[in-house]
Amino acid sequence: MYLHLKKVNQKKKRSMQSATFAVEQTYWDRGIQTIAGVDEVGRGAFAGPVVAAAVILPKTFPSDIGVNDSKLLTAQKREALAKYIRTCAISYATATIPVSVINHYGIARATQKAFQKAIWLLSASPEHILIDAFYIKTMSSSFQYPIIKGDQISISIAAASIIAKVERDRLMCRYGSIGERYSFSQNKGYGTKLHREKIRLHGLSKFHRTSFNLAKFL
Repeated sequence: MYLHLKKVNQKKKRSMQSATFAVEQTYWDRGIQTIAGVDEVGRGAFAGPVVAAAVILPKTFPSDIGVNDSKLLTAQKREALAKYIRTCAISYATATIPVSVINHYGIARATQKAFQKAIWLLSASPEHILIDAFYIKTMSSSFQYPIIKGDQISISIAAASIIAKVERDRLMCRYGSIGERYSFSQNKGYGTKLHREKIRLHGLSKFHRTSFNLAKFL
């Protein structure tokens, strides 16, 4: 699997560098060994859950296989990397927060719940957390380091982004006839032109976020 991913990555010309272990190395050099990368997927979607993932990678994880922000990867590359990350990780966990919670508490609090739950579900306790952009409010700030565009900088955060994206995409493809009506398998619940047209045609479903201002698309 590793050699295959490396070969595919070498063949593909990328416009930007992959994420690295540079940030993690600064903590390893200080004796902090267990570092979790955390990221969420689906925060801005019109429908479906928000999913967070937490991943603890070993120092031996290869940095030359194209791990990067999940949005910058093809579905095929994400799937292959997710499988490899799950195999190699010291620990990983995902947390899914459903639409009902998003509509009740709002997306900001729902995302925080996803972050917290993903960390709690890890089988190994991290000594430090690297997270994409946001602090986890219920945890000490000294225990975590939010990085703007962290999923393009830190391999640990990028790995979490990939795991979360693959999990959420899988869930969005399992909404049956309602999912087909709104083309969730194509838009994954995001506000694409096609999705907006489907909302205008069919109205809102039970999977849509009524806490968002979606009435303007009706």
